[in-house]
Formats: sequence, C-alpha cells, structure tokens
Amino acid sequence: MKNIGVLVSGGGTNLQSIIDATKAKTIDGEVKVVISNKDGVYGLERAKNSGIEAIYETDEDRVIEILKDRNIDLVVLAGYLKIISPKFVNEYRNKMINIHPSLIPAFCGKGFYGQKVHQGVLDYGAKVTGATVHFIDEGADTGPIIIQKAVEVKDDDDAKELGARVLVVEHEILVEGVKLFCENKLKVEGRRVSINE
Repeated sequence: MKNIGVLVSGGGTNLQSIIDATKAKTIDGEVKVVISNKDGVYGLERAKNSGIEAIYETDEDRVIEILKDRNIDLVVLAGYLKIISPKFVNEYRNKMINIHPSLIPAFCGKGFYGQKVHQGVLDYGAKVTGATVHFIDEGADTGPIIIQKAVEVKDDDDAKELGARVLVVEHEILVEGVKLFCENKLKVEGRRVSINE
C-alpha cells in the first residue's frame, strides 16, 4: 500500500475522488496528508472530514519536509495553483502527478487554469477537449502524459457547462492514474509512459 500526499488550492473535488477510491479499496493506497497553499479552502475541510491530516503551508521547503516525514510515495496535485520548483520536482521525479482540464499540449501552461482553460477552448472553436493526468517536470503542464480522455465540445456550451463535463472525466482518470501508480504499473521512458498490465 502506497502513502499518498495531496496538494490542493481550492474546493478539492479531485481530492474527494481519490479519498473515496482509497476507502472503496479501488486504489491500493492511503491519503496520509493534504496540504494547501491557501488557508481556509474547502479541500482542507474535506481532508479533516475524512480523518486525514490537513495542513496550510506556503513554504515549499516545509512542504517537502512534511511529505518526507510522512514517507509519502506519491504526491498528487489536485487543483494546486502553484508552480513547482525544480528542487521539488527532483525530490519526487516520476512520483508526482497532476490533473489538467484539457488535452495537453493544447490549452495548458502559464495562465491556463480553472475556467480559463474551458473559455480558451470555446474561444478557439475547438470541437474536442478533455483532461490529462501527467507526471510533473520542470515546466508548466509539460511532464510525461499518463492518461488522457476526450470530451466533446457542444455548440451551445459555455465555460461552466463544459467545465462540469470535463470535471467528471478528471475524477475518473485521476483515480485511474493514482491506481496504476499504486500498483506499480507505470513505466516512464523519456516522454513516454507505458502501462504494464
């Protein structure tokens, strides 16, 4: 069983999907700690409600220390709106994953987060969007891709409606990505991630 640490900046719906999957034994792991760089967010409440240690911390060195103290095997960024430093990346290379609400490399990187992603998709006139689970590297949304799933863009969509449909897929593939990691089924070679059955 793997020890999981989750970093959040907001409401934590992706966090909840992981907590639910660990409790249902879908994921062979346990969320040991939830850390937020923003105080008072609902993501911290979700953790407390599930009996998980919840910490507000903005200093990255301290965050690394907290994760190491709890023997965290996998760090999950679930709506964590802060760029990770190269030092942090090196500490958890190929052991830190992120969920992004688009099909990377489209509509990602600097400035593309939350509803801005979905508005960008609509403004561009894209017909398909989706979500991506990927490992973290030194860039913004540039790490090796683990899983992607597409979502159709409807003609009458607004950013909120589109975002809600993408969020359903985010929950699905984030749980799947964490599950595969915890089962030691992910193999990273350069930019390619293969899934060993």
